[in-house]
Amino acid sequence: MSITKKRLAPIHSSRPLLFVLPAAILFLIFYMVPAFLTLRYSLTRWDGYSPDVEFVGLQNYQTLITADPVFTSTVSNSLRFMLVVVVFQTLFSLILGLMLVRNTKTGVALRTLYFFPTILSSISVGLIWLFMYDPFFGLINYIFREVGLTTFQPSWLGNEKIALYSLAATQVWFHTGQMMVVYVAGLQQIPQELYEAASVDGANAWRKFVSITWPLLLPTTILVMAYTTLQSFRAFELVWSMTQGGPGGSTEILPTLIYRTGMLNLNVGLATAQSVVFMLLIFSVFWIQRRAVKLTT
Repeated sequence: MSITKKRLAPIHSSRPLLFVLPAAILFLIFYMVPAFLTLRYSLTRWDGYSPDVEFVGLQNYQTLITADPVFTSTVSNSLRFMLVVVVFQTLFSLILGLMLVRNTKTGVALRTLYFFPTILSSISVGLIWLFMYDPFFGLINYIFREVGLTTFQPSWLGNEKIALYSLAATQVWFHTGQMMVVYVAGLQQIPQELYEAASVDGANAWRKFVSITWPLLLPTTILVMAYTTLQSFRAFELVWSMTQGGPGGSTEILPTLIYRTGMLNLNVGLATAQSVVFMLLIFSVFWIQRRAVKLTT
C-alpha cells in the first residue's frame, strides 16, 4: 500500500507577526499612548479637570530648572535616598547571599525569615516602622534607654537631618531579603570546580571572591542595582505613609512631589513635566551605574 505524502503548505511570512500583535496593541495602549500624553501635557497649563488646556511650550521645564528650589531640593533628596538604599541594600543582600548560599535546613529557614518583609505591603511596613521610630514609645529608643544611652534618643522622623536616612534604613530592611534571593540564585550558578582549582593554587577566601565570585556575579549585581534603584525611586507609599514628605520637605522625593503637584495642587502640566524629568533622571542613573560596575571588573 502506497502512502501519499502531503506537501506542507508554506507558512506565510506575515503570520508570525500575528502572535505578537496582541502584546503590541497592549503596549501601544498602556505605554506608548500614556507616554505621548505625558509629553503633550507637560507643555501645557492644566488643572486636570477643566476642558481648557493652555499651551505654554517649555515654560514648565524652564520653571523646574531655573525657578523652582523645591524641585531642586527634591531631586537632591531622591538621589541621596537612592544612593544610600542602593549601596547598603546591595551590600547586605550580597553578604546574606554569601552566608546562605548552601541549601541546608538552617540556610533555607533563614532565607525565608529574611525574605518575609518583602511579602508585606509598603503601607504595612510604613506603619510598623512608624511605631519603631516613635521617640517616646518606639522600640528603637526603648532599647537605647535600656542599655543606658538615654542621651541618644533622637526623633528619627522629626529631625530634618536624619529623617531621610531613617526612611532609607526602612527601605533597605524592606527589600534586602528579596535581593538576597537573587544573589543566592547567581551564586549557585557558579561552577564549584573553579573554587576547587583556586584552592589547589593556594588562593584564600578573599582572592576567590575577587577573582571568581565578583566577576561572575557582575550580571547579577547589575540586575540587583537596577532593580534596587527603581524600587528606591518608586518608594511613594512608604514615604507618604510615614512622613508625607516632612518635616520641612526633608523627605520629599520625586514621586511624592509629583503627586502633591498634580493631585493636591491641581497643576497637572507642571506635574507631568516633573514626571518627564524624573524618567530622564532614572535613565541617567541606570547608565552611570552600569558604567561604574563595569569599571570595577
